[in-house]
Amino acid sequence: QVQLVESGGGLVQAGDSLRLSCAASGRTFNTYAMGWFRQGPGREREFVAAITWNGGSPVYADFVKGRFTISRDKEKNTVFLQMDSLKPEDTAVYSCAAGLGLRITTTLAYSKWGQGTQVTVSS
Repeated sequence: QVQLVESGGGLVQAGDSLRLSCAASGRTFNTYAMGWFRQGPGREREFVAAITWNGGSPVYADFVKGRFTISRDKEKNTVFLQMDSLKPEDTAVYSCAAGLGLRITTTLAYSKWGQGTQVTVSS
């Protein structure tokens, strides 16, 4: 099955930007969508953004408010999350996921997860 590896996290100040990457390898030909989720300390995992693999149609959580942009490079089997105007409340472990389901704003759509990358935003 597909293997996912995230990168690009780090410690930044409020207002800064980060670009997360999720590199996929293995059997990706049946993947319908790639998604980004995040989980802060003591909080449940929440949806951030997703994109359909073939069509490249993006979907965003309401709290993104135009600050984040998801994209994918189909040739390189990589999905990106450009995060601008970061806020302290964006601090979390960000994980990417691949799946076949149609409800791509929920975890139900995804069957494979990466290990996550830490994003910390200071005031």
